[in-house]
Amino acid sequence: MNAEGPIIIIEDDIDDHDILKDIFKKLDYPNEILFFHDGEGALNFLNEGDVVPFLILSDINLPKLDGFELREKIRTDAQLDIKCIPYLFFTTSSNEKHVIDAYSKSAQGFFIKPNNIIELENTMTVIMEYWRRCLAPKNVQSLKNSSSNN
Repeated sequence: MNAEGPIIIIEDDIDDHDILKDIFKKLDYPNEILFFHDGEGALNFLNEGDVVPFLILSDINLPKLDGFELREKIRTDAQLDIKCIPYLFFTTSSNEKHVIDAYSKSAQGFFIKPNNIIELENTMTVIMEYWRRCLAPKNVQSLKNSSSNN
């Protein structure tokens, strides 16, 4: 996990892009926000370079490659899985089967998109603060090194 890396948002609704851009601008986190309209585009981006995203927020129902298929491809690809990118579902679906399927694919969270801006902003704050404080395997060694220097 790379707390300074970009936040990948996979969402096919352009209106949601605009709303989320405004919320992240207001919250003023330093991470770049990258939007993808489908899972295939996000997967291509993840495979193309050395960029290690901070986290992935994915809708479920997406064109070309849905959120579940994308999660499975990341989880079963050793090169991507080792990057320890938190994968969170962020969707309007409150279907119990979707929640069960998400966690069976080792998703790190499942959030329902709030239907008002204040709640959406609060949800994004909770997600960001949690993951900014969370350790991942690659962070533990740097934490040990910095504490032994004190």
